[in-house]
Amino acid sequence: MKHDFTKVIEKTLQNNFGENSEEIYQKSELLQYLNIKTKSANEGSKARGSFGNLYASYVLIADYIALNFDTQGGYHDYEGAKFSSLFQRQRALPFGAKLQNHALNHRMNQEFRKYFPTCEYVPIIRDSESSRYWINENLLKIKVNKLEHNVAHSVIQIIDSYIETKKGAFNRFIKTIEELKNISDKKPKMAYAFITGLLAPNIDARIFEIVSYAILKYFYHDQVVYFGFDLDNIEKHNLKLYKTGRTNANDGGIDFVMKPLGRFFQVTETTDVRKYFLDIDKVQRFPISFVIKSDIIVEELKEKIRGKAEEQYGVKAIVNKYMDAIEELFNIPKIRENFEKAVELGYQKAILDEIILQSKLEFNYEDDVLIE
Repeated sequence: MKHDFTKVIEKTLQNNFGENSEEIYQKSELLQYLNIKTKSANEGSKARGSFGNLYASYVLIADYIALNFDTQGGYHDYEGAKFSSLFQRQRALPFGAKLQNHALNHRMNQEFRKYFPTCEYVPIIRDSESSRYWINENLLKIKVNKLEHNVAHSVIQIIDSYIETKKGAFNRFIKTIEELKNISDKKPKMAYAFITGLLAPNIDARIFEIVSYAILKYFYHDQVVYFGFDLDNIEKHNLKLYKTGRTNANDGGIDFVMKPLGRFFQVTETTDVRKYFLDIDKVQRFPISFVIKSDIIVEELKEKIRGKAEEQYGVKAIVNKYMDAIEELFNIPKIRENFEKAVELGYQKAILDEIILQSKLEFNYEDDVLIE
């Protein structure tokens, strides 16, 4: 598979290995894996970035190089890198501040096996009792013409190039939104088209969640309910939507909560309805509204969920309990409709402000400072 960033990989290998570069690539599953994972590099900030698994290998190989195992050998006697140290290094990397431990523990190895089922090695070796980790050195050493070549430095250079490319794309994304905010009064159609363009199935899940939140926040902003403990003390409340966690964090939390109704919203990019059941179960079947990164019509999604529930549980009473726990489904067309209504109410600029704010928070982007 070749894509725009493949040229960067080829150039890096050519600089490091000259005429042997092509053969080294063909013999290295790890380099081929990097090629797969860096496909989004030149697709802009809105394309999903692949950082978790890349960073898992990055910090292990950086540890390998820092201790001179690439030049002096002896890695088989190494006691291994501590998980706490590796995890801290991951989170210090650009876009890595909110990464979880999944990649180091199992996710990278699982995905690697999926792409290279016949490879006899997995990238990450770990001892769960001691929480020590190693990169599989067999994947770093490639023999060509009876000579052994170590690709450790090449892997680091390739991932560094990927990071720089994604940083540049995200910095441009932030600047574009800020410019649109400044000219939104003069060119509202341009700003409108930009935001609706962020609501698509191929958009990065984090961007989709941020944009969906901003739109729903202002869609509900002027809607009111009346609450009180007795009829003589009824008060008027505007609906307020709060973002409760980091985007796409796989942290088991609920994404948005609405006050004062206590509505739960969960954002998902999957149409695997088993994920919906898990979300419903974790709040003991308290009603949840799902915001789904899909163009599939709401009625079809509901039928798909019901069908899967019937297949999985087979008991009508249980199926009905799960279906009753789905308060509302929002697909991409419905979010766009809500955006149109919010714009009609004059909230387009406020939505842009919210997207900027949440994006900067998500990616640790400070005012007037590019991502470092």
